[in-house]
Amino acid sequence: MDTILVVDDEKNYTRILCAVLADEGYETVSANSGADAIATLQDSEVDLVLTDMKMPGMDGIQLLQRIKEKDPDLPVIMMTAHGTVDKAVEAMQKGAYTYIQKPFDNNRLIIFVERAIDMYRVLKENRRLRHVVESQYRFDNIVGKSRPMREIFQIIQKVAPTQATVLIEGESGTGKELVAKSIHFNSPRRERPFVAVNCSALAESLLESELFGHEKGAFTGATSTRKGRFELADKGTLLLDEIGELSQGLQVKLLRVLQEKTFERVGGANSISVDFRLIAATNKNLKKEVQRGRFRSDLFYRLNVVNIPLPLLRERQEDIRLLIEHFIKKFNTERIADRPVLGIDPEAERMLYGYAWPGNVRELENVIERAMVMCSGDVIRVSDLPRDFRETVTEIDRFYGIPENAKLQETLESIEKRMISRALRMCNNVQSDAAAMLGIGKSGFNKKLKKYGLN
Repeated sequence: MDTILVVDDEKNYTRILCAVLADEGYETVSANSGADAIATLQDSEVDLVLTDMKMPGMDGIQLLQRIKEKDPDLPVIMMTAHGTVDKAVEAMQKGAYTYIQKPFDNNRLIIFVERAIDMYRVLKENRRLRHVVESQYRFDNIVGKSRPMREIFQIIQKVAPTQATVLIEGESGTGKELVAKSIHFNSPRRERPFVAVNCSALAESLLESELFGHEKGAFTGATSTRKGRFELADKGTLLLDEIGELSQGLQVKLLRVLQEKTFERVGGANSISVDFRLIAATNKNLKKEVQRGRFRSDLFYRLNVVNIPLPLLRERQEDIRLLIEHFIKKFNTERIADRPVLGIDPEAERMLYGYAWPGNVRELENVIERAMVMCSGDVIRVSDLPRDFRETVTEIDRFYGIPENAKLQETLESIEKRMISRALRMCNNVQSDAAAMLGIGKSGFNKKLKKYGLN
């Protein structure tokens, strides 16, 4: 039930107003002075203040100022006599929701009350959601205690309060967008928009319109003017994900926006000024892309002010246990079952540790989610894990089933060949990635491919 604080130095008037509001289903509290109202607000949660303008001691405007110091969103309706209308207008300029002139019609008052409380309800919900989002993306809520992740936390903590451009590099599934959101929600821009664009998801012409917006009639189908992501991110943060996929033409245009903070919509001639913080993310090594002539060096240096390289999951295996617990807790809230999943069987956990995770944290999350769907008890068992995952790990386990009379050299070569084949399969036959996974140089890897006929 919504609560209204009624403030008036005439006690009979507060009684009448409280009775009127109670008949409409509101809970009421009253005060006969500004000081009493402040004391009531210290002890009670209210959704609206209805106060007289002219009172001895603390008047309505002074009370309004004290209320706004405590809660800037709490609506205040001023009640005013004919001679104090100018004061009521001043009160609205200082944050009052509206004013109503005495004597007033009760039905009109109820309309004002309903609108003010509806507005406050929306503002409170927005505050709650913002708090949830900010809590979710606090940098200390990113899961991990390994040394690589502790280094990431330190960088986020230092860079978030600044305006510096950030380049996040890491394979798919390592959590690039999560880090970008953590930077935004721990920055002075947290109250403003966080806008993300995947540069690999759209064709060049569509991406240009998506970034810069377009004027009506700029091209076939442009039936109205549309703002682009740069405008939508004004005063906030713009994440350009997979920025390594930008064409050379769009790279030039992006460089100009970063340098001048102005741009024109597609089909437009007027320059639009924007204030945004840029975070770029990529699963490519942009320095190598520059060397190959695929990415502009001047844009790379403009983006690479602060570089955050995200580790692969197989490089932070000590975090797997924490991630398992995190995902079990997360999916328990979505689980439709008689009882929650409490943990994971040791054998199933051993299988998770024995896997190389080419899809990184996102793949682990997917495996846990699928396992919890199949889990009929309160502990995830091997049988609950996805079949394709179990078969891959079982193939790894076969390496250790070595006969007692096996010859050392033959056995080592057999294991080496299997590991190279598996690495190639997990890396989609990209030889440089497979070599990196195995921790050997490219030239040595090529020799082994020829040795085992794996070309």
